[in-house]
Amino acid sequence: MRQDTERHGEQHTRRTTGRTAGGRAGAPAGPSLSGIHVPLVTPFTRGGEVAAGALEALAHEVLDAGAAGIVALGTTAEAAALEEAERDLVTGVCARVCRERGVPLVVGAGASGTRASEGALARLARWPEAAAALVTVPAFVRPSAAGVLAHFARLAAVSPVPLVVYHIPYRTGQPLDAAALRELGSLPGVAGVKYAAGGIDQETVALLGGLPDGFAVLAGDDVYVSPLLALGASGGILASAHLATERFAELAGAWRDGDVARARELGHGLARLSAALFAEPNPGVVKGVLYAQGRIPTPDVRLPMLPASEAAVAAALEELSAL
Repeated sequence: MRQDTERHGEQHTRRTTGRTAGGRAGAPAGPSLSGIHVPLVTPFTRGGEVAAGALEALAHEVLDAGAAGIVALGTTAEAAALEEAERDLVTGVCARVCRERGVPLVVGAGASGTRASEGALARLARWPEAAAALVTVPAFVRPSAAGVLAHFARLAAVSPVPLVVYHIPYRTGQPLDAAALRELGSLPGVAGVKYAAGGIDQETVALLGGLPDGFAVLAGDDVYVSPLLALGASGGILASAHLATERFAELAGAWRDGDVARARELGHGLARLSAALFAEPNPGVVKGVLYAQGRIPTPDVRLPMLPASEAAVAAALEELSAL
């Protein structure tokens, strides 16, 4: 076991030094940020504990269905409602699955303060399987664009893994234009962005029309994954891909291969599913559907979230069956 741990540590050291896929000297080696990555929910038992067995099964199921990787401790995981030991448990389960399956693990980390973010990132050194950290643009404090850049430059300099910037202005209150995102993408150690701007506008088009080398754009608004892929996004981090995982993977492949007719057909159907899954606050409806399918032991979420209504779950199941 010790030899195995040391071997994984050596692999991690090799992976996080040198050059990125885009060739930026001095940057941590970039993970494979293409295809569909599923930000796993955190299943709970009837007693309110983390259902580790169900989490492990979910991870294997989405990978069996074509997901390119998984994300631990994203928003969908209710990371803010988990205790530190629970976050470690979730990360450990996901790391073990990714090690067994040979796929990248992205772990949510960071905070509104730079020092706190440094501490969260440092903890990731405990899991050599972590290929990247998903770090949200500082929320609530609303720094300037220059402050955001300085924040990520500091984090990239000390992080044991490459960073994926989580750009979600309707949660953070901090919009960033294409120029600012390109500047972030040019930092050594920043591998990509989870792009969840709430729509597609001229800044979206401008960003995807001129990306820095080695900087990946991953769709983060599930409803808009198809048009973002059409514009040049390399994949997506999608809560909706817990369900119809094969179809989401097929969608990414269709745009990659230039099968426009198939991509449009899939994109419209999956957008309807995603809209139904986000009709109430995430991850309530996703968990409700997973529970209805018998894939998790309860549909429970933790306060301040509330379980999804029966009507929302039924509507999502109807859209799923239509696929």
